[in-house]
Amino acid sequence: MTDHLMSTYKRLPVSFVRGAGAWLWDDNDKQYLDALSGIAVCSLGHANARVAEAICAQARRLLHTSNIYGIANQDRLGEALCRVAGMDKVFFGNSGAEANEAAIKLARLYGHNKGIANPAIIVAAGSFHGRTLATLSATGNAKIQAGFEPLVPGFVRVPYNDIAAIEQLADNADIVAVLVEPIQGEGGINIPADDYLDRIRALCDRHDWLMMLDEIQTGMCRSGKWFAYQHSNSAPDVMSVAKALGNGMPIGACLARGKAAEVLQPGSHGSTFGGNPLACAAALAVIEEMESGDLANNAMIKGERLRQGLQQALADCDSVAAIRGRGLMLGVELKHACGELVQRALDQGLLINVTAEKVVRLLPPLIIESDEIDRIVDIIASLVKQ
Repeated sequence: MTDHLMSTYKRLPVSFVRGAGAWLWDDNDKQYLDALSGIAVCSLGHANARVAEAICAQARRLLHTSNIYGIANQDRLGEALCRVAGMDKVFFGNSGAEANEAAIKLARLYGHNKGIANPAIIVAAGSFHGRTLATLSATGNAKIQAGFEPLVPGFVRVPYNDIAAIEQLADNADIVAVLVEPIQGEGGINIPADDYLDRIRALCDRHDWLMMLDEIQTGMCRSGKWFAYQHSNSAPDVMSVAKALGNGMPIGACLARGKAAEVLQPGSHGSTFGGNPLACAAALAVIEEMESGDLANNAMIKGERLRQGLQQALADCDSVAAIRGRGLMLGVELKHACGELVQRALDQGLLINVTAEKVVRLLPPLIIESDEIDRIVDIIASLVKQ
């Protein structure tokens, strides 16, 4: 590693040079099974042919103009994304943090349009919404906020999966929105009660708040539906998407519908690179591949195989506190900190991640095969039992 890079990452001692499907190869030609997908980014696996061809073809024609001109690929992607998401309008940025920044600004403008001078957004403990200053302030993790104070004001924090805590804020006239993840990823693969989103929807309707969902990790078929909210009966007013949207090409999106769809107007928000022809070409190819491959259904089937395999293999393991997840977004919670498992898995040719200190997070590509699922189970079981 070069000495000229800022020390913002604690990197593992490996560097990958090529990939195919669910596999990566390092610069010594050692092969690794990727059960992390670049943290839910490469959901189509590595070197997907349709995405690669779309990127190459677009790069030969046109990379970038500006959002002050029409962008045909952006129009096509907006239509496709709104169709699968059940939303009306979309703003494109470069990342999940940018998508959430757009959502936060939209909520504040929504409040100001109603005459609220200091609009506030309800957010959840244990959440993760990004590392820009506003999204860091919305995030419910004091450890990653430390040292960056003063944080951006305007966020009211409640425990995750606690409707009563939200109800108690009904008299706060500054509240304009609720922003939560339908499944907390960075917080430890935390799944709320089945009626959590429906009850948030009801509260938002009752108090004229916006219901905003961060689907950056859960979206794009990861949970077994196009978006995790589709496991409930309630659609959000605003939703952020990124990670798997470009399968590695940086792109994020803030979607809105109904009364939220027209809040942002010309001049109220923007992004120099957001939604440029190249990024949109990649994302269009991603949606086409996910639809043609029925990858939401595949995530459900393969996720169930992974969950059942882990439950069976670890049934007699006293150190396991829980195995939970939805689709191909699973966590194995241990009763102790387990960060050392990441290096031990790497040694065995498996890429995993540990979040919330004691939760092994598994986010394999949605195209993963059954024998690859079984290999993940075997390695995880051997690591946990050692």
